[in-house]
Amino acid sequence: MIRIVIADDHPVVRAGLRAMLSAEPDVDIVGDAATSDDAVTLVSELSPDLVLMDLRFGATGSGADATRRIRSLPDPPAVLILTNYDTDGDILGAVEAGASGYLLKDAPPEELIAAIRAAAAGETALAPAIAGRLIARMRSPQPTLSARELEVLQLVADGATNNAIAARLHISDATVKSHLVHTYTKLGVSSRTAAVAAARDAGALR
Repeated sequence: MIRIVIADDHPVVRAGLRAMLSAEPDVDIVGDAATSDDAVTLVSELSPDLVLMDLRFGATGSGADATRRIRSLPDPPAVLILTNYDTDGDILGAVEAGASGYLLKDAPPEELIAAIRAAAAGETALAPAIAGRLIARMRSPQPTLSARELEVLQLVADGATNNAIAARLHISDATVKSHLVHTYTKLGVSSRTAAVAAARDAGALR
């Protein structure tokens, strides 16, 4: 039996996933969470085999950060990202945080169920389009921003200040500035606005 926690900030999505997966004889939904912090808490309490994780939780945190925290727990479950977002930054951030797989919410039910079984068995479960993107990025000679640099830059693009970014990512203000300096150097720019524009042109930000 695969014991699953569903983490998504939309109640309709959680209810839909629960209804769909309840028909599978080898799947047991043991809990669901509306925030990234609740997801980490539930995993600690319930010790599931797998977490179905959204990437965006509004102002309550990110799925990549929750994935990183979950994967640092003793005997952690697999984490399968299920999201609407497919930018390079989102994908890289999730994979580097320790996610076992990455699917988009428009994936057919049978693809999701197969990915759940694969991830629970310790295998990698990437949607074909996502796998292609990762391979293309690895072969690309363009400057590569780290997952954290992309995460910081996405928050800059969303209008967050350095202080707000530091609080959101649980890092210091100085660390935020350091990430931005490295980003400017890699992109060959000298301002936040130019960095965001360059990253969007390259398809790294949504």
